[in-house]
Amino acid sequence: MRKLSYLLLFTYLIVTSCGSDDDLSNKKANGGAAYGGVFKFKSSEKIATLLPVSSSSIYTQRVASQIFETLLTLDPESEKVIPGLAESYSVNSDATIFTFKIRKGVKFHEDDCFDGESRELTAQDIKNTLDFACSKTIENEIHWMLVNVIKGANKNYITSKKGIISKGVSGIKVVDKNTLTIELEYPFIGFDKLLAHRSLGVFPKEAFEKYGSDIAKHPVGTGPFMLEDWNEEKIILSRNPNYWKKDEFGNQLPFLAGIEVTYAKDKKSELLAFRNQEIDLVLQIPAEEINNVLGSLEDAQAGKNIKHKIDSKASLSTAYYGFANGSEPFNNLNVRKAFNLAIDRDYLINNWMQGDGYPCKNGFVPAMGDYDDTKVKGYQFNVIEAKSLLAKAGYPNGVGFPKLSFYVNTKEGSVIHKLALGVLKQIKENLNINIPIKLCSIDERDQAILNGQAKFWRGGWIADYPDPENFLNLFYSKNIGSNSAISNPFRYKNVTFDNTLELAMKESNPIKRTNFFMLCDQQIIDEAVVMPIYHADFMTMINNRVKNFHTNSTEIIDCSTIFIRERKK
Repeated sequence: MRKLSYLLLFTYLIVTSCGSDDDLSNKKANGGAAYGGVFKFKSSEKIATLLPVSSSSIYTQRVASQIFETLLTLDPESEKVIPGLAESYSVNSDATIFTFKIRKGVKFHEDDCFDGESRELTAQDIKNTLDFACSKTIENEIHWMLVNVIKGANKNYITSKKGIISKGVSGIKVVDKNTLTIELEYPFIGFDKLLAHRSLGVFPKEAFEKYGSDIAKHPVGTGPFMLEDWNEEKIILSRNPNYWKKDEFGNQLPFLAGIEVTYAKDKKSELLAFRNQEIDLVLQIPAEEINNVLGSLEDAQAGKNIKHKIDSKASLSTAYYGFANGSEPFNNLNVRKAFNLAIDRDYLINNWMQGDGYPCKNGFVPAMGDYDDTKVKGYQFNVIEAKSLLAKAGYPNGVGFPKLSFYVNTKEGSVIHKLALGVLKQIKENLNINIPIKLCSIDERDQAILNGQAKFWRGGWIADYPDPENFLNLFYSKNIGSNSAISNPFRYKNVTFDNTLELAMKESNPIKRTNFFMLCDQQIIDEAVVMPIYHADFMTMINNRVKNFHTNSTEIIDCSTIFIRERKK
């Protein structure tokens, strides 16, 4: 990986010397697009890893997905599975064997693991990546998605400790250089959606062999962008000049010369940076800030406001407050139910979030496709019943309730912080329980969950692929015991739930499959495993100079087709 200073990088990206192998200054594009320019945005969380199997947060995935690509992917408009690194695939009659034809001519980024050069992607690389994703290595946080699905994956997980073993998963077979088959333990018609999961980005075995535990800092993929620089202040990605994909007009992608990701101190500073044209994009605009985001009325009348677009799309996400179901006091069902009944979700969303969100009045899973969430009965605000249940649990009027902290990964004064204050205010008023907030980073929160220190925390789940299974798999008891804070961090164990979820995953009839999912969703609510709070919209604000930018329900940014066109002065 090239190590350039930011000054050199700036010269490379913007000035583009005549001798550069990726000189975009005179490169012309068809269809009204343009080459060049650096796309800039901020992340509210620090990026700690760029290895896909370690990238469990949306903040990390937004960057890693520019570097790595998956076997299959999702169309941002239709949300249907489409080919990615696989140019095509087929499924046998009972959905137990998936066969993939791997694209020819796709190359990994030039890197020191290839002696400064590159090489072509093969089916063996796909197998190696999936073997790694089914391993017990500490870098792998997503094995829980695969070990009970792919034939032989569980055995691989048990026997592997350092990632890639000689034979790997028996159910993943390389037929030839460009053909791969995956055999499952049982029929699973949604398996192709799972393979579009962003954490399954393909990387070469050579990178793991060279960098070992440092591979998280040395990302080598096939994606449209490559890592150029990474420090405490920013991450710089540069254009991959050898990227395989072209657009409908025959233009080689990507158009951008690079991407710059910096970190936001808070939302106000991020909005100010946008106003000053220091960044091109603002993610998740607070509703309370929309009217004032670009300055005063006088500024607007004077033409000083930056030209921009605001886009909003329903997000496949659920914001929730999590309970440690296996620890006191939340190992008591009555306590968990009392908490759910003690909060008025409508009031909280309308008054503490300025209407920015949709209260979870039904299940944990949001509406999607044929999944009608209104058929799941959620919690209604009921203080009398909440107090009664708390008394049954042995804490009448909150007396004797253990002292604990509420872990919230956000900044002070943010919308998330304000909502947490509103929830805790209602718990104090309605249950006489006082719980202080502990503001932290997402990594600090996850570590506290893993070591059992966090009993009550703020969490959220954004679908990696549009299927109820992606939400409900969070509660599968066989996922307990991993080194990941996202695989059943609640420590929820229920045989009925597990059996029903397994039936849903094996069911080929779409209607029956959906009904099984609804039973699972209802059980999560009935057992008050978590406190679902709200579903959200993914709202973005983009500088008008940025073209071909599209939002999607999984909140990922695809920068491969974005281009920048400066206004003529």
